[in-house]
Amino acid sequence: MKRSLTEIAAAVGGRALGNANQGINGVASIESAAPGDLVFVEDEKHLPAALSSNASALIAGEFAASVTNRPLIISAHPKLAFARAAILLCDKPSDASRGVHPTAVVHPTAKLEPCVHVGERAVIGERVQVGENTIVEAGCVIGANVALGRNCRIYPNVTIYPGSIIGDRVIVHAGAVLGSDGFGYVQERATGHYEKFPQVGRLVIEDDVEIGANTTIDRGALDETRIRRGVKLDNLVHIGHNCDIGEDVVIAAQTGLSGSIVIEKGAVLGGQVGIGERARIGEGVMLGGQGGVLPNKILRGKGVAFWGTPAQPLRQYLKQLAMLARLARKD
Repeated sequence: MKRSLTEIAAAVGGRALGNANQGINGVASIESAAPGDLVFVEDEKHLPAALSSNASALIAGEFAASVTNRPLIISAHPKLAFARAAILLCDKPSDASRGVHPTAVVHPTAKLEPCVHVGERAVIGERVQVGENTIVEAGCVIGANVALGRNCRIYPNVTIYPGSIIGDRVIVHAGAVLGSDGFGYVQERATGHYEKFPQVGRLVIEDDVEIGANTTIDRGALDETRIRRGVKLDNLVHIGHNCDIGEDVVIAAQTGLSGSIVIEKGAVLGGQVGIGERARIGEGVMLGGQGGVLPNKILRGKGVAFWGTPAQPLRQYLKQLAMLARLARKD
């Protein structure tokens, strides 16, 4: 979607310099930019490369304000402004292409707001509510009584179990499964056999969440699992039943969370982290890749990095590694 430099600057909170009517129709890296593309520069040392690229315009910091030979958007945070510009410029289905595909199955009791798109072979169950401008792509299954908010993008082959609540502007990538039963069983002592514990709670996903491909999130057992506003989940993440994931938490790929875990606001979890049941990760904690947290453990310290299994503050972890290295040399 082509936009003028002035439109983009206004949308991203930047200042346009040079040819304000310059048309922009895409974003690119400095190396691959073509005419019509927009690139960004965070560091002054990369400015010459950007200026010699084929891009039609740049987003940069105040260090580029004196440039006169290229249309510019000046921003205090060029990378963030570039990300917002990309959203503005990305292609979206036109109103003409929106609607229910002939092969889709939509239950008569489902309520679809204006400009909803339902793709090939998708299934929309009983009493489902789908908000305005939401896109449900091919092969998705949306179970009964699901509430799906406005301006969401549900990529192909996503399954949302009955009763789940999804907020506005949520992105769910292909193959994700939301609201499935948790892994909860009760063992009969006499026989050792396992019987299923009720999984009758619900899943609530708040606004502005993004969920990676093939990620799975369980519903609550008796209460709810809640993914709060702004959470970003990578591919192949698993979140167990009754978990509460705080605002703006970021979780990288292949991380697994047991049941009833609390992750507080702004925490960052690296790839392949494993957390035992009923543990709590405090606000702003950073947990490094392959870190392990024992059940019922509490990690606290905003901005503190933890590493290892069992997870401990990074400084302590590195001291232990150094001590082990010294002991190995003595042998």
